[in-house]
Amino acid sequence: MTSHRQIHLGAVPYGTGGPGSHTLWLDPEIPGDASADIDWFTGIARLAEQGRFDLVFIVDSQFITPYSPPHYLNRLEPLTLLSALATQTSRIGLVGTATTSFNSPFNLVRRLGSLDLISRGRAGWNVVTTGDAGTAANYGLDDHYDYDTRYGRAQEYVELARALWDSYEDDAFVRDRESGVFLDRSKQHVLDHEGEYFKVRGPLNLVRSQQGHPVVFQAGDSDQGRDLGASVGEGIFTHAPDIPSGQAFYNDIKGRAKDRFGRDPDHLVIMPGVKIVLGDTDEEARELEAANNERDHSFEAALGEFGRSFGWHDFTQYDLDAPFPVETLKYGERSFYTQAKRITERATDNGWTLRQAVEATRIFRKSEFVGTADTVADKLVEWWEARACDGFNVGVDHPANFRRIVDELVPALQERGVFRREYEGETLRSHLGLPVPANRYAS
Repeated sequence: MTSHRQIHLGAVPYGTGGPGSHTLWLDPEIPGDASADIDWFTGIARLAEQGRFDLVFIVDSQFITPYSPPHYLNRLEPLTLLSALATQTSRIGLVGTATTSFNSPFNLVRRLGSLDLISRGRAGWNVVTTGDAGTAANYGLDDHYDYDTRYGRAQEYVELARALWDSYEDDAFVRDRESGVFLDRSKQHVLDHEGEYFKVRGPLNLVRSQQGHPVVFQAGDSDQGRDLGASVGEGIFTHAPDIPSGQAFYNDIKGRAKDRFGRDPDHLVIMPGVKIVLGDTDEEARELEAANNERDHSFEAALGEFGRSFGWHDFTQYDLDAPFPVETLKYGERSFYTQAKRITERATDNGWTLRQAVEATRIFRKSEFVGTADTVADKLVEWWEARACDGFNVGVDHPANFRRIVDELVPALQERGVFRREYEGETLRSHLGLPVPANRYAS
């Protein structure tokens, strides 16, 4: 564990371009197949490790349409990718998204445990319940689970995963050649889990890593999502437009963790996603930000991806200049409903047409984290000191900009004494200042 509070940094690569950056792949430094190119990901991970980042985070979803962003259309499966990156890096944490809605618990727990051993204790799991409702059809289901079922499954899933990771006590394998004893059988534990959603006998045929369990991350913003994060999350991925919003979320999640679930709030690391643009001057950085925004997110692309929160409902079929079709909210009930409801309410309250609602997603909202390295460092520290967060997930878009972040911004944070100069430990838990969970069966 780290000895003092410090800013945490994650790198989030979007390859050829995710939501809001459909034309990122036009950057000549980005290979056309970057999202499926292991060498490209290796370069990003090594650069982030050079900058002493806590982790690299691989997002994922399993449903696409012709309107999906380029990165979604053709990308590597996260745990396979991270296992490859584990052999090409030595310290940086490796976090991947995996859904509790469409994975068999025993299989996924084993894969995550394997990544944790391959990486020597650097694995993390971003627990999602899947917002893309169309994914259900890829798994033989006519409809996606409703919200309560999705989050009920997730809660039980994580508790089951942690129990399976404890199948062996840390000293269970004797491996004594003189006595011929390989395993102390009293330290292998059968789970016999039978819950509301899952039935798993166990034990898991895998030992714990030096960090005990992979670190559990969560990113839901609905009331159920916040409860899930507060009850089981150790890292919380979120978004906040400003310090007051960040503080409100920070206090809510940590308050829920302490008051509802009896947890130490310091054992939750909250990391909003941020977009950082660096320049030689503040003015140059703002010009780069504006140019990137205009180039990376056209109206046509925004219209195509507009339906994602609504279960990827196709909004291109509507008259753009007619009133916003409020009846489409029903398509979001089993998708990203919190976002769909927010969009619908804004459109209704403002009397928007569909065109205006789509344009609202394209409005150029200046990031707070744009300027010289010193300007951005001061702003990051301001958020962190205000307890609006514990760290930041930095989007990796244009490669030249990310190199500047590592080469200029990281040293500026180090000079301010808020970011590590060297890794203090070898595991993801040590980077994040999180305790190693005790094995539930050990005396």
